[in-house]
Amino acid sequence: MSTSALTHRVQVLAEAGHRHEEVLTPEALDFVGHLAAAFGERRTGLLKERSRRASRLASGHGLDFSIATAAVRADPSWRVAPPAPGLSDRRVEITGPPEPRMAVNALNSGAEVWMADFEDATSPTWDNLVEGQLTLLDAIERRIDFTTPEGKTYRLGDQVATIVVRPRGWHLLEEHLEVDGRPVPAALVDFGLYFFHCAQRQIDAGKGPYFYLPKLENHYEARLWNDVFVFAQEFLGIPRGTVRATVLIETITAAFEMEEILHALREHSSGLNAGRWDYLFSLIKTFGHRTDFLLPDRAKVTMTAPFMRAYTELLVRTCHKRGAHAIGGMAAQVPAKDAEANEAALAKVRLDKEREAEDGFDGSWVAHPGLVPVCRAAFDDVLGERPHQIERTRDDVEVTAANLLSVRRISAPPTREGVRTNIAVALRYFDAWLRGSGAVALYGLMEDAATAEIARVQIWQWLRHRVIDRETVLRVLDEETAALGAEFPWARVEEVRGLFERTAMAKELPPFFTPDAYSRHLVRQPEARS
Repeated sequence: MSTSALTHRVQVLAEAGHRHEEVLTPEALDFVGHLAAAFGERRTGLLKERSRRASRLASGHGLDFSIATAAVRADPSWRVAPPAPGLSDRRVEITGPPEPRMAVNALNSGAEVWMADFEDATSPTWDNLVEGQLTLLDAIERRIDFTTPEGKTYRLGDQVATIVVRPRGWHLLEEHLEVDGRPVPAALVDFGLYFFHCAQRQIDAGKGPYFYLPKLENHYEARLWNDVFVFAQEFLGIPRGTVRATVLIETITAAFEMEEILHALREHSSGLNAGRWDYLFSLIKTFGHRTDFLLPDRAKVTMTAPFMRAYTELLVRTCHKRGAHAIGGMAAQVPAKDAEANEAALAKVRLDKEREAEDGFDGSWVAHPGLVPVCRAAFDDVLGERPHQIERTRDDVEVTAANLLSVRRISAPPTREGVRTNIAVALRYFDAWLRGSGAVALYGLMEDAATAEIARVQIWQWLRHRVIDRETVLRVLDEETAALGAEFPWARVEEVRGLFERTAMAKELPPFFTPDAYSRHLVRQPEARS
């Protein structure tokens, strides 16, 4: 497509950075403009429906499997697309931001899949986003090797993981790009730039353009993604059905529509993932007004809790019934230097992955290369030489709406340590995020936006139900703010504290902390250029 063929006025509201012109070509921007024009209004309508549904649930309406889509669930004839090249064996998937050093480590880690994360693990500064696209382009072209000023060399090996990209969620805008004077949906920016530059390159390399889809709340939002895929493939002359997408089931409403989501994406679907941390965040956000959904400390909400078992077992059954991969949740532990502490961390990961493999999952997530062997061993013991266990349909599983919502069985008040940990994690993560880092090692765990969201909404929920008092939170907040400033003299202490108070201590709970933090602190708008 020539520059003269542009049909939408696309403006970049940020200064040009090193090599940005390789990503922000007129043709690529025009492609993003077409996506925004075709799907922007529909996205806006779906977000309005999200808000309406949240209000209905908050006012006491129940949540159940939909009668309107019962025929989809009852129809035994449909299945999703077969596994695409590079996505048949997914026993170990590693996640992280698309940053050169982490990309090389992830691709060389021995995992089958690397999820390049523009969402929870990336602070969405404009430089991070464009440089993330450059990292993916360089990785596919195998020109990502580099040596640090200290002399450490990062070089791709012969066998590397399959790349799967996670764009940002439907709820976010990219305010550094405007089409016809309006910000572009962030999901379409991340998807569009990668698809334009890398889809054909991935096909030529024997793989394909593969994606993880975050924060979906219903099958209508999945259908929107499916239509985006169809449009993009037709626009660039790529065969329909080449795209594959795995949906993270990380909202409580999506858990009631797993089959419908697979059905909406069936020609492009590669399965579902148990996004456990965001799932807990969604549960609190949706039912935080109810005392029977009062969760204890985050560390006490394990995957063996009855409502979490129901969620994961239903996910495996649903996926295998439809020929799709079921991918397990994140192991966020970071290997420790202390041998005893390290063995304790690895033992937790081992038990978690063994449970997932025995339950029928086909693979699982880790956040650190040091966890790849532990995850692999757990799945090797169950899978052997098989690439997956989709044939294990788990017909023994029966999950009701009550099972998915049976939080009361583990309900408990928070501990003092739990309150302090949540505040400490939220403050430290917010500070790192505002300074441009989206994946942060804190207290032995790799924290990202999802775990920070749990930390702040738990404080909000505990305050709402008066199981802790505001004075206690303010006292701990004072102490942890002071500790943050002493530990990191460069920390943006006042901005961080303000963000915490607005998103964790307000009367009404903001759905996400990221829009507030992004619009106040990360948006730069110099004179626009085309």
